Amino acid sequence: MQLRCIVLHIISLLIVVAIKSASSICEFSVIQDNKLYSYSLASASASFPHGVLSEDGFYKVSSNGTVVWFQLCDGMIFNHDPPRCFDCWECGGSSRCGTGCSALMSNNTLGDYPVCTTIGSTQSITTNLIDKENPGKGVAVEMWHQGPEMNCSLSVSVICDSKQVQGPKTLEKVGNCHFATQITHPAGCANVLATKGNGLGWFSTLLVILLCLFGIYLITGSVYRFFYLGIRGIDIIPNLEFWASLPHRVQSSFMSLVRRFRGPSQRYRSSYSPVDF
Repeated sequence: MQLRCIVLHIISLLIVVAIKSASSICEFSVIQDNKLYSYSLASASASFPHGVLSEDGFYKVSSNGTVVWFQLCDGMIFNHDPPRCFDCWECGGSSRCGTGCSALMSNNTLGDYPVCTTIGSTQSITTNLIDKENPGKGVAVEMWHQGPEMNCSLSVSVICDSKQVQGPKTLEKVGNCHFATQITHPAGCANVLATKGNGLGWFSTLLVILLCLFGIYLITGSVYRFFYLGIRGIDIIPNLEFWASLPHRVQSSFMSLVRRFRGPSQRYRSSYSPVDF
């Protein structure tokens, strides 16, 4: 089992290296139940040349006066509808607000004027499973930003849906400056590499344990007889006479067992002459 896991891990590394995507930060693979689940969210496909990245350059979602802009696996680009909020110095400045980070939040903390807060940067994007018990459900892309006054973050669940794409509809605040949302996208579906077999069974495991114990017995006994008893040559093997006679013992036992189940042989029966009374 351990050898199979090592081989699968090597395969996953080769897959990650082989896939040329827009950003390696959204590549993720995991081994579970003898299957390799591999995700590459930013990889281009026939239907989605930018992978999970928004073709507009950003996603946008709002709730209760709070607006969040974000881009998955890359920084944001605004060709239209840029953020208009105060204090955007950590994410591009007032002239290029939103282009210096991967997630930005604004709310009306100063009366009627929206204030910007960076909640994610491209250097802090990580990818993990949404549900460890169900790897096929999709992955969660998490990003965060450490500000001068507070730490903020955004978690985006990319739910697997091979037939449709749905942008973020709801925004959930899960902490003082921590937010969560979700989208559905085919990029959230894993490439699954299955392996045959379920590892060693109980009999194979027992056999391996017995062979290991036998090897330890031979090595320990040989070392003791060589260094402490001064025995040299083939005689250093402990109980050499027993092991040499073992094949003959096994053969004799097997033949005896066969005769017991088959009964007396024909030659044995013919050695007696019938007696008439």
